[in-house]
Amino acid sequence: MNAIVPIGPNRKRKGIAGAIRAVASKTPKGMIPQVRRPEFEFSNSDDMPRYWWDNNPVKTLLLAAMSAGFPPGERFFIDSVRYFEKEITDPELKKAIKGFIGQEAHHSREHEMLNGFLQDKGVNLARLEKEILDFMNLMRKKLSPERQLAHTVAVEHFTALMAEEFLLKYDALEEMDPRMAPVWAWHAVEESEHKAVAFDVYKAIGGSEFTRVTEMMLVSVLFPFFTTMHLTQLMREEGQLTNVKAWTSTLNYMWGKPGVFRKLLPSYFKFYSPNFHPWDHDARDLVEKAKKKWLGDWA
Repeated sequence: MNAIVPIGPNRKRKGIAGAIRAVASKTPKGMIPQVRRPEFEFSNSDDMPRYWWDNNPVKTLLLAAMSAGFPPGERFFIDSVRYFEKEITDPELKKAIKGFIGQEAHHSREHEMLNGFLQDKGVNLARLEKEILDFMNLMRKKLSPERQLAHTVAVEHFTALMAEEFLLKYDALEEMDPRMAPVWAWHAVEESEHKAVAFDVYKAIGGSEFTRVTEMMLVSVLFPFFTTMHLTQLMREEGQLTNVKAWTSTLNYMWGKPGVFRKLLPSYFKFYSPNFHPWDHDARDLVEKAKKKWLGDWA
């Protein structure tokens, strides 16, 4: 993409390092998110194991809890980017915004379908989704448009890291029921493809570095808080809260060996650098492998 230049006198703000200046985007040229329209079908999945990831209730319900928040969260992300869409003049970034909105809209739709399937199996995700929706609506009322966009930038960094390093790099997808894995592979691929769109828009409108960094600090508390709370609630409802074996296995997977989350920390902390860009971490090789393996005709 071309150099990103802050737009308009009302968009120029001061960040941590002083006055905003023109910034060259590191997004690879031609990296326009591809809008796919998969139609996942679960009507013939009554025999799917209840714990469809590694036969482990903690791993399975962790993703279920995250899925509950995707529909309201992704609608919030779309709105935060769309608010500034008319201010963007770079043709390639304008195309990327369209792709971002299209991908996120389909994520919301497909996860609503997935959540409904899990709800019918007795996993109470409707209540969790309502809690996330209420929180998103609170942020709409209380936060400025700039900080709402900064929130999207921060969460997109989280989701891209988890998509690339958590789902695509390790064996998570291989451990899932083969009817469930393509949903998460598709979502992970597209999270990687559009990981810099909100960031590039934020830079283009002259977003404050202070706001960007402090919003990530807030997200770093809120994201684990809601995820842990909702996972614990689901485990209690499943009668699995005291399943020491499942908890130990999952915690080891995340923080011990292979320590997936532990290995995310260096990339997470890079966000706080004034020179950070999401494409500093180029995972296109992982994405291409996943597309060939899991996405089939709609790769």
